[in-house]
Amino acid sequence: MRRKLGLIPAAMAAAGSLGFGAAALAQGTIKIAYTDPLSGPFAQVGDSNLKQFQYILDYINSKGGALGKKFEIVPFDNKSQPSDALLALKSATDQNMPFIMQCSGSNIAAALIEAVDKHNERNPDNRIIYVNCGAVATELTNEKCSFWHFRFDIHAAMKAETMVRALPKDVTKIYLLNQDYLFGQSVQRDVKEFLKKLRPDVQVVGDELIPLGKVKDFSPYVTKIKAAGAQALITGNWGPDMSLLIKAGMDAGLDIRYYTMYAHLTGGPTAIGPGGDGKVRAIMPFSENIAVEEKNAEVEAWTKAFRDKHSFDFYAAGFRTIFEFLQAGVTKAGAVDVTKIAYALEGLEMKDFLGHPAIMRKDDHQVLTNYYVGVFKKGVKYDSEKTGLGWATEATVTAKDLDQPNTCKMKRPK
Repeated sequence: MRRKLGLIPAAMAAAGSLGFGAAALAQGTIKIAYTDPLSGPFAQVGDSNLKQFQYILDYINSKGGALGKKFEIVPFDNKSQPSDALLALKSATDQNMPFIMQCSGSNIAAALIEAVDKHNERNPDNRIIYVNCGAVATELTNEKCSFWHFRFDIHAAMKAETMVRALPKDVTKIYLLNQDYLFGQSVQRDVKEFLKKLRPDVQVVGDELIPLGKVKDFSPYVTKIKAAGAQALITGNWGPDMSLLIKAGMDAGLDIRYYTMYAHLTGGPTAIGPGGDGKVRAIMPFSENIAVEEKNAEVEAWTKAFRDKHSFDFYAAGFRTIFEFLQAGVTKAGAVDVTKIAYALEGLEMKDFLGHPAIMRKDDHQVLTNYYVGVFKKGVKYDSEKTGLGWATEATVTAKDLDQPNTCKMKRPK
């Protein structure tokens, strides 16, 4: 059933073949179009997101939803292509959906920002909000910022600064390997910038960009990393570009530190395996062991209930923040009115489900929340994907510490 959902074309989804459509409208649900890869090499990412969304929405809806209406996810497979994401947007606006959500691919995010802006300008009575759950190229809330775009993940420059600050003093030679598109280029640029500012003693001994989702064998890259004498690898790779890279390194016995942005996502722990004990770090909004470390029994029970139903970790604390912000925004607006909801979300401050501040910065619609540097190791309460290893927190970065300046010059509707 999961695979069939991923393969249904956007046009059929718009017609209600996924079981939504007119019945959902009759029930008065608040529909959220979700477009990400649900087929192809990155399908595991979209599928894992969808399962976590539904788990969270079951909880949100059990608490009354918003204005007496339940939230409903309507999935659209974009096959990692901007053109398919734009088809999903067209289907969403044709059905008067108030939200479209997308997580994977900053090239897709840039296309959606532009298309949403144009649609909302031309159709003031049928506007839509773009909820960004993971496309993190820094430009998207700087020069490409938009009133209709809200990003609920910290951007690449914030992650780059966190990575650079996490480098031990004895690490002075690093290798950069990133995907050759808007996000990977952003990581490449931002890491270099923060190395100059914070660690001028560090030498970049290798710097490469790879075609997105095309490399099947990373052993030649591992050979180059080893030959360069790198002590650490910094990568923004995600999906198979991350898991295949790390697996190749582990298989070759490459003795370096891995600094990643997405090794904690589904498939990453399996790729690392037991040989990665203490070698891999990830910048993350949450791991199941954070609840244990902070002695938060309620959060631990909530995430354990997800683990009992699924074969992978619950890593999406930021996703729960998204839906709680949407719940609060709709409630504050007093109606499912997109313009009123957007204004209600601006500057909104709430507590995340660990009890820490979460702020939707008004200037650029960039969320600020606590983030963590986790190390993959033995000896934690909750292991990942039955590897015997799990994520332990090495460092915590507060929302206040992530508050980098922005260059957004936002135009707001009257």
